[in-house]
Amino acid sequence: MSRVWIGALLIGCLVAGAAATQQKGNRRARSASATPPGVTTITSFDKEHTVVGWLEILPLQSTVFHNTRMLRVLVPANYFSPHNAGRSYPVLYMQDGQELFDRATSQPGEWQMDETVEHLVGSFQIPPMFVVGIDNAGEQRAAEYLPYPAPQQDHLKDEKSVHGKEYMRFLLTEVMPFVEKHYRIARGPQNTGLGGSSYGGDIALYTALQHPGVFGHLLVESPLLAIGNGQLLKDAERAKVLPRKLYVGVGTAESGDSPHHEEALKDVQELESILRKKGMGAARLKVMVEEGGQQNPVAWAHRLPEALLFLYGH
Repeated sequence: MSRVWIGALLIGCLVAGAAATQQKGNRRARSASATPPGVTTITSFDKEHTVVGWLEILPLQSTVFHNTRMLRVLVPANYFSPHNAGRSYPVLYMQDGQELFDRATSQPGEWQMDETVEHLVGSFQIPPMFVVGIDNAGEQRAAEYLPYPAPQQDHLKDEKSVHGKEYMRFLLTEVMPFVEKHYRIARGPQNTGLGGSSYGGDIALYTALQHPGVFGHLLVESPLLAIGNGQLLKDAERAKVLPRKLYVGVGTAESGDSPHHEEALKDVQELESILRKKGMGAARLKVMVEEGGQQNPVAWAHRLPEALLFLYGH
């Protein structure tokens, strides 16, 4: 056995030991602090999961939807350290929490949000931050996220069948206050982000436009802007206050149906044109068109590093 190999092995053991010590320290610090009721913790050492870092899963009783919704909270590294006890952190709220962090809960693949955040924070490219994934409602996902009808789908073709406006209220009056109560969250639009994909991207864009000055960072992947006869595009045209930074990602193969993905790409380009005319230059708006990119978590994971660097890069 060479000395080089032995040295590498020793370094690996030291790193693993330090990580384990940190995880144990986090557990002790968390148990000594005010733990939210019903919290479940998943860490890098839980082998049946693919989580990197420290993920807390909390149940939220919703009075808007009269159900229990799980929140998946990616906690910044060293958050529980006494040295950081007086520090607050920015937060990014994301839809489809099941798809963000863990392959065990995301059948089509995951965004790899935890891996990407850990890498970018660890390399000092973005600041330490919370990411809060809000679980979708399963079969009711589309109905909850849509602020306007989707005429091409029979069960979502009228105003009574979509509940995006209620979801916006759920996010603003239940999710955000709940998270701010249990964690040290920095306030203000400069510290608050919102994002999602497909219909989750639609509700993120809709909410940010309806409540200007709340979300300074907006991450929108594969939006379906044709809903409500292009109403989201009309909302953007009427907007007087826009997010500080907005990232929009889309692929050229969003669907196997050529007319569909061509329409999706055309709508994103129209949104870009509207926002450019409103003064959003390259420093505030980035539109990423990925050749061959599809509408799935694999594509969103691939584009995520660039999105987070644009929105939060130093």
